[in-house]
Amino acid sequence: MIVGNGEIGAEAAAAVVDAAFVIRFNECRSYEASPGRTDVVAICNTGRPAKAMLGSDAWREHPGVREAAAIWSVRDPEKFAELRAPLAVSHPELGDFCDDYTSQFNAFCTAVGKAHVVVDKVIHEAVDTALAAYHPAPYVVPSSGMIVIAEVMNRFPEAAIDLAGFGHAGWEWHPFAAERQLVDSYVAAGRVTRLPASTSLSSSQGA
Repeated sequence: MIVGNGEIGAEAAAAVVDAAFVIRFNECRSYEASPGRTDVVAICNTGRPAKAMLGSDAWREHPGVREAAAIWSVRDPEKFAELRAPLAVSHPELGDFCDDYTSQFNAFCTAVGKAHVVVDKVIHEAVDTALAAYHPAPYVVPSSGMIVIAEVMNRFPEAAIDLAGFGHAGWEWHPFAAERQLVDSYVAAGRVTRLPASTSLSSSQGA
């Protein structure tokens, strides 16, 4: 079960309770609507989100973060080091976007007895390749949610994968329209299942 930060209906919330493995994102904003199990917190380990989480006692003490056995850093430092120079030209306003905090998250995990997984850049690059088929508008990077879906499909190739709280909307420099189409293709192929939000499938994601 991969739980994004968008709208979560009653059916999805009940499924989270019964799931065998639950992944949440960053500040675990899904937790209020779907409290319960958290096995992994997938985090943005670069830029302002990373800095904010590391500096927040509230994040460290969040029940989802405390319960999780592992933190997954979704941004391979090598990949983001490669992105820094071209982004300085194309998006100078994102000057701190590639600032890397992976070592600090590793230290946090070591201190509290959690596993720390860094998602390899090959996953990021495979997502870029898959998205290209849907002709996305220019974007900076895929969303954390899309990276985690790809990582789970790669890591657990035989697993049934449910999605909740995914509306494919949020930061302007994620290719959300193409991501929706790509996930639709996985749903059509029977690889993943989208659980409905309480009102629609097009609520805000933010993962």
